[in-house]
Amino acid sequence: MFAAERRQLILEMVRANGAVSLRELARVVQTSEVTVRRDVRALEAEGLLDRRHGGAVLPGGFTRESGFPQKSHLATAEKTAIADLAAGFVEEGEAIVVGAGTTTQELARRLARVPGLTVVTNSLLVAQALAHANRVEVVMTGGTLRGSNYALVGSGAEQSLQGLRVSRAFLSGSGLTAERGLSTSNMLSASVDRALVQAAGEVVVLADHTKLGSDTMFQTVPTDVITRLVTDEPPGHDDRAATELQALADQGVQIAVAGGPGAGRGQGQPGMDAAGDRRGPRRDVPLPGQRRNHAPGGGGGGPQLRAATPLSEASGGRVADLAPRRR
Repeated sequence: MFAAERRQLILEMVRANGAVSLRELARVVQTSEVTVRRDVRALEAEGLLDRRHGGAVLPGGFTRESGFPQKSHLATAEKTAIADLAAGFVEEGEAIVVGAGTTTQELARRLARVPGLTVVTNSLLVAQALAHANRVEVVMTGGTLRGSNYALVGSGAEQSLQGLRVSRAFLSGSGLTAERGLSTSNMLSASVDRALVQAAGEVVVLADHTKLGSDTMFQTVPTDVITRLVTDEPPGHDDRAATELQALADQGVQIAVAGGPGAGRGQGQPGMDAAGDRRGPRRDVPLPGQRRNHAPGGGGGGPQLRAATPLSEASGGRVADLAPRRR
């Protein structure tokens, strides 16, 4: 494929999806990430798109939201690894909330075998993934169906969450920066996500590396409210993604990175060992700094954060080496 043909195809993919990773672009145009990166730089110089950490987005600084069909085909391997890792943080008998998104849908599929679990969600996709799990209770919010991501939004969804209290919230979004935290492109989705956060003692964000450094219109979770980020291993050349992760760690976010030694080995149900017993979190970094002790949304009485569970290489990961820089 000639350079002009490659760049036209890259441009069409970005326009159709809003944001595309370099890995996905390289796969579609059947060339190396080095070549794709060069093409993306050339298109950025013409003002046709913007580069982001490990990918490309529509020009203008704020990425628009893709529909479910587009999202479901983006960074699929990364989402699978993130979901595998995040499932290890869920304990038997817990009550959690799970927001809408393709990554949280992958997580839900892995939670079907957690005994005694209660999942509150506004996502039809999450509910569908757990519909036949006979040991999991699913509680759905009310609200108006938003067809682009199969989520219930609006005042009905928010009111149904009032008075709710659960241990953790698992959320995804369109972008994540150390400066603004998690954000999304839709006002109604952002409002429901904020209500989910208000109900949780801890907030776990699931975001692949292509979302690091991307900023979208509506803030959902400020950085100082995020307890933990579960993400994938950024490409070695992606210094900006590493910088963003360090900045998040400096602000007290625990970073769990999927895709290390042993990941992907068939050792039973994700989140379990070969014998079918629940494991603890597979990878995490200890709390990098002193966090403000408050519940999400400024409740003032939130639980103290626990130290990260010690992890073994055999469980499928490494400990990310992130600690706050000396100022």
